[in-house]
Amino acid sequence: MSWKVDVDGDTCIGSGMCAALKPEVFTLEGATATVVTDEVEPDETVLDAADSCPAMAIEVTEKGEVIGPRP
Repeated sequence: MSWKVDVDGDTCIGSGMCAALKPEVFTLEGATATVVTDEVEPDETVLDAADSCPAMAIEVTEKGEVIGPRP
């Protein structure tokens, strides 16, 4: 089972928190973050990155259901 990770480039403000938490999944390119790979193995740190995003620009889904950011 894997998770799908997406960064909304229009919403991202480029804080870099996601890339600092999980550089193997997120990278900062210019003023916005992007995903290095959009499919990842389940990892609590990926959810932490989604939760920590000040712009709420990261979405993590599992089997089409949004699991991050968490409420």
